[in-house]
Amino acid sequence: MPDKINLKNIAIVLHRTRHPENIGAAARAIRNMGIGQLVVVDPQNCDLTKICRMATHAALDVVEQMKAYDTLDEALADFNFVVGTTARLGGQRKVISSPAKLGQKLFPISHRNRIAILFGPEDRGLTNVDIRFCDLLVNIPTAEFSSLNLAQAVMIMSYELFSFSRGKTGEFAPRLANRYELEAMYEQLKDALIRISFINPDNPDYFMNNLRHFLSRLQLRAKEVRIVRGICRQIIWYGKKCYRDGLEEKNTNSK
Repeated sequence: MPDKINLKNIAIVLHRTRHPENIGAAARAIRNMGIGQLVVVDPQNCDLTKICRMATHAALDVVEQMKAYDTLDEALADFNFVVGTTARLGGQRKVISSPAKLGQKLFPISHRNRIAILFGPEDRGLTNVDIRFCDLLVNIPTAEFSSLNLAQAVMIMSYELFSFSRGKTGEFAPRLANRYELEAMYEQLKDALIRISFINPDNPDYFMNNLRHFLSRLQLRAKEVRIVRGICRQIIWYGKKCYRDGLEEKNTNSK
């Protein structure tokens, strides 16, 4: 097994970034730390001139290979593990790691899985809807003022990952299900639970958010996701069968 984190499987994802200079500065930061993949999602201003000026000549290759998407679910579809960054704590934001511990957590996962490090807009960060895509949330501790410049936050996270690219030991981790597979499972699971009246159809996401937190800790493989979806299909089929059998019995008794 390799003795260091695989930076080639790690991408920095910037969601709804407002200032092109921050995209450029982020490109330079990850280039310095050996991370080559940069993804932007629905940027509010993607002025390439300003981006390249901040990236400088050294990071122009990162900008040239940068991928852009319209929505977050499209951008994260092929990733197996998503780390969200947040300055806000509490509520649905159950932070279970810090930058210093992140490398140790991702070390075994990085060898067979694509990992996204997700950053939200400069003014408000990731929303509660955004963090549903995340398997893990990370908070960068500060003294009093919790908000960091986006590029500064990218540099801190990238440095911690880089420090584990120089030889650390970790446990083996299998290939995990990607976000596309997981989101399809969650939708099917929600449908099945609504059909059997296990969750409130008027507010299904309240329960589903807790279920997401629980299942994300299990780090499901693609095979395990298929098993869950198979169970859901059987639940839905059996529910429909019981409904049809009930109608037939009612019609028989009414004759």
